[in-house]
Amino acid sequence: MDSILPTTGTTARVKGYARGDRAGRERLLTMGLTPGTELTVTRVAPMGDPIEIHVRGFALSLRKDEFALLTLEAADQ
Repeated sequence: MDSILPTTGTTARVKGYARGDRAGRERLLTMGLTPGTELTVTRVAPMGDPIEIHVRGFALSLRKDEFALLTLEAADQ
């Protein structure tokens, strides 16, 4: 599974990052979204932006385009 649609309650693991946006990838890394990190989508705004996730014991809001940089896999794999 290469990507997961951000729906509330979805738990996934960071597999990698989309190619191209180096600054965006570095920003995600500094926020703790390293490969192998598990996250849970806790809220999605009505228009899909922003997306709130729970990662490493804290809540983090990501813009839709930031979330799209993540390559995710199902957490149970």
